[in-house]
Amino acid sequence: MSAAKTVDLSTHPLAAWEGPLGLPDFTRISDADFGSVFDAAFAAHEAEIEAIAGNPAEPTLENTLAALELSGQALERVSSIFWCKAGANTNEAIQKLEREISPKMSRHFSAISMNEKLFARIDALYAKRADLGLDAETLRVLEKSWKGFVRSGAKLDAEGKKRLAAINEELSSLGTGFGQNVLADERDWALFLDAGDLAGLPDFLKSAMAEAAAARGQEGRYAVTLSRSIYEPFTTFSERRDLREAAWRAFTMRGQNGGASDNTKLVRDMLKLRAEKAKLLGYDSFAALKLDDTMAKTPKAVHDLLDPVWKKALEKAGEDQKELERLAAEAGSNEPFAAWDWRFYQEKLRAEKFAFDEAELKPYLQLERIIAACFDVAGRLFGISFEEKTGIAAWHEDVRVFIVRNADGSERGLFLADYFARPSKRSGAWMSSLQSGYKLGQGSTPIIYNIMNFARPPKGEPALLSMDEAKTLFHEFGHALHGMLTEVTWPSVSGTSVSRDFVELPSQLYEHWLTVPEVLAKHALHYRDGKPMPKALLDKMLAAQTFGAGFATVEFTASALVDMAYHARPDAPQEPLAFEAETLAGLDMPDTIAMRHRTPHFAHVFSGDGYSAGYYSYMWSEVLDADAFSAFEESGDPFNPELAARLRENIYAAGGSKDPEALYTAFRGKMPSPEAMMVKRGLV
Repeated sequence: MSAAKTVDLSTHPLAAWEGPLGLPDFTRISDADFGSVFDAAFAAHEAEIEAIAGNPAEPTLENTLAALELSGQALERVSSIFWCKAGANTNEAIQKLEREISPKMSRHFSAISMNEKLFARIDALYAKRADLGLDAETLRVLEKSWKGFVRSGAKLDAEGKKRLAAINEELSSLGTGFGQNVLADERDWALFLDAGDLAGLPDFLKSAMAEAAAARGQEGRYAVTLSRSIYEPFTTFSERRDLREAAWRAFTMRGQNGGASDNTKLVRDMLKLRAEKAKLLGYDSFAALKLDDTMAKTPKAVHDLLDPVWKKALEKAGEDQKELERLAAEAGSNEPFAAWDWRFYQEKLRAEKFAFDEAELKPYLQLERIIAACFDVAGRLFGISFEEKTGIAAWHEDVRVFIVRNADGSERGLFLADYFARPSKRSGAWMSSLQSGYKLGQGSTPIIYNIMNFARPPKGEPALLSMDEAKTLFHEFGHALHGMLTEVTWPSVSGTSVSRDFVELPSQLYEHWLTVPEVLAKHALHYRDGKPMPKALLDKMLAAQTFGAGFATVEFTASALVDMAYHARPDAPQEPLAFEAETLAGLDMPDTIAMRHRTPHFAHVFSGDGYSAGYYSYMWSEVLDADAFSAFEESGDPFNPELAARLRENIYAAGGSKDPEALYTAFRGKMPSPEAMMVKRGLV
């Protein structure tokens, strides 16, 4: 801890943010600084906690709950920058630090949650909560804080606390290793092709593959990478079955290739530790522990949603496969239909049924126009606007910075966006924050960011998106709005700090506005001549929205069911990958479809425990979002101002300030049934 003494947190750029617009000054931040600043921030937070816990005065909201909520701000600042870099622009130095800091972080917060004097003060407030005259948000924060301490081991004996802290620390290290292994497999694999290998590929994909090859030192060639923005269109359009198979096998085997990046043992160890943790805390299973604070509450409720969907999806996928096998036979294939054939023939079936293919849409889905569409919809629904500021340094030169303004022109916060794939960035798309918005103490304005992995276009050409990628952009921007529009007092319930199966509602709901015809008419403009998407193509696209529902739903639901199977049992399987295979066999999983996320690269579930026993939550939220958007449809106006105001107040601005069922009911008047979701997916 000696290095910590040399750091002045009040002036160091990792903790004292004095860059433009209240951002960190990234030009003054060095990777070498993180270790010493983390140590100083840990020490400062420990001192704050000891002061709160050791306060001789009787516990009050101000000297205990509010003091706890506002403590550790230097640690929050250095952490937010570090974890952003670890995901979006990592390197060997950052990865080494990540392996060191993850267990330190776990140890630090375990010590806080198991601090007996601190818990005694929270417990005293909790015991007399009914007599404190608390408003609803404050009462909820107090209750969540108390439950958080208990679920983190505050009531365990000394031996139990020690063991739980050790489990948490080990899980943190394993999760870090898991994520780094997946990134290594994605970074290190590429299939380099020449011009003669590109049969069937549209120009946009050739350009992206040429750019990816050049970035890997293979100028003049073409690279298939494991970024979805290249992998999925390649397996959709390539006429080379052997190359589709090679790409499919590499994609599905991430994290399971033997050697240093293999995740098999890490998964086995994590599942054992999670089962032990649940038992230590008095739960029947890790799923029971994780679901205790969600809308679903129990594994049975999750299965009540997923099982009927799975049955419908299997039926639909089975019908579709017969059609795909017909097309393959007509094309002269005498090979058994396989998983690497599905996207290829599904695209041909789409062309047959709807007389268009995905490649026809791309010229109309320019990244810049879809960003503008996101901003336009937010303005029409919620009255906010976005002003881009150039020349501001961030964690990478690709990052774009926008001031978010309220309807009256006042500043609301900042939005940062990092759109393109690169080897230093983990795959996928996500939203997070450098700083949350809240009103407690001196208050804080939100600094929210979105990370994407779109294929970088050649210099001077626009980036063109698939419809799925455009939806992803809207999805993550919906999460960003949840963070930017927050109006809560307490930091711990700000923005996306809600139950896991409610957090996807604002993001999935926002996707619906992408396909509102007037939005597409305004923003889906051809990149060459600026003309809007022809009505005939727009009509075909809208008619085909549920096309491929069987495949997509089987892919997703298989992952959710395997996640639940791992975690709903009282113990851990000895051989997780054998258990994955047994579970899928028991579900009659078609061998022509792979899980969207197989176990060895299921980062949602094993790179940390964010979505462990929680991957179902996308579908749980989908039940809500389908019903929520139908309110706008029923009104006849997708921008109905009265509904938009209720939506903002009860969903986007409310954070976790109330029970999610209460929030949803305040917006919609009732809780939904799964029927609207099944219809939206095209399963009924």
